[in-house]
Amino acid sequence: MADLAAAVVPPGLTAGAPAAISAAELAKRGQIEKTAKDFEASFLSVMVNQMFSGVSTEAPFGGGHGEAMFKSFLSDAIAKQMVKSGGVGVSDSVAQEMLKLQGLS
Repeated sequence: MADLAAAVVPPGLTAGAPAAISAAELAKRGQIEKTAKDFEASFLSVMVNQMFSGVSTEAPFGGGHGEAMFKSFLSDAIAKQMVKSGGVGVSDSVAQEMLKLQGLS
């Protein structure tokens, strides 16, 4: 997670230092960070959904159409919480590559 923050905030810029970069560039970096985290959440959601594909629950507390319908929501919530807790590192790599493609260091 610290790698992502280092990639998004340019080197030499500290909290008390005057902003040497434009507001537009900061906004672009923030959007890149958000997009990278959203991508990691989508990736993890698919992985978690596959993990639950072989799990079956028996009556009276599980099964049925309702469980099948809402299982994807559970997978999404788990994936978002995983990213919020630090993720698995996918967003760091994605953010660095996106910064390179935008011509930012």
